[in-house]
Formats: sequence, C-alpha cells, structure tokens
Amino acid sequence: MDRIYAPWRAAYLNKTQPDECLFCGVLKTTEDERTGIIHRGAHCFVIVNAYPYSNGHVMVVCNRHVDKFHELTGDEASELIGLVAKCEKAILDDYEPGGINIGANLGRSAGAGVIGHLHIHLVPRWHGDTNFITAVGETRVISEDLADTYKRLKTYFP
Repeated sequence: MDRIYAPWRAAYLNKTQPDECLFCGVLKTTEDERTGIIHRGAHCFVIVNAYPYSNGHVMVVCNRHVDKFHELTGDEASELIGLVAKCEKAILDDYEPGGINIGANLGRSAGAGVIGHLHIHLVPRWHGDTNFITAVGETRVISEDLADTYKRLKTYFP
C-alpha cells in the first residue's frame, strides 16, 4: 500500500508555526471547551491532546513556560505529579484500558512536538492496539471525537 489518505490532517500540516508557544497561548484563552482544557490548577493544567495517539490521550502541562523537570518549583512539581495521578485514575475508570503510557519528551531530538514547554502525556493503551497502520503506516486511527474525550474526562475535574 503506497498511500493512506487523511485529508483532515492538512489543516495541521499546513499550519504556520505561531510566534507564541502553543501552550502559553492556549492558557491565555477562556474557551476551555474549545481548546480542550479539562482542568486549570494553580501551577498546571490538563488538556486533551489535539493529535492523540489513542482515545483518551491527555497532557498535563505546567502553566509556567519551563522545559526541564529540574527547573520546577516544589509546588509545581507536586501539582504536576498529582494531576498525572488524577488523570491516570480518570482514564482507568472511564476508558478501562489495559495500560497507560506516561511520559515526557524533553527537546526536539526526544520527539517533543511542543518545544520548550514541559508537559506529560498520558496515552491509554489496549492489548493489540499497535497494528500495521501504526507501526508501518505511521498513522493513528482514533475512533472518538475530541469533544467526546473532553466531555468524558471533564466529569473527573469538577
């Protein structure tokens, strides 16, 4: 197979890079449902990943524009890990995956999509969810609309 068409991705691929950091820009908005912000804390926020690897893929992001764990204050680090734990529980309870990948990519060489702003991914996983299309085609098939992901997980953050 030579091509798999995904025309809806063109808007992302053709987007010019903004002058401002994506996460800093999103944090300034008040339209949480439109931007996918599930929760705003004192030091961190939780957001639905706009280009998920699987249903329920969220990120916990520091409010402050910082790119390394060792640069966090104690309060930032505590809230970051606390929100990761809360997201883990919400994903396990609501999606019932077989596992969850939790991780951070620090720097472009490590695969970071948003360079310079620390964030942790939580990616629900199910046995056998990596198939030819992911491994060979480098394409993800997501069966849930992002608005539905937002609504499902928002209930865990009243």
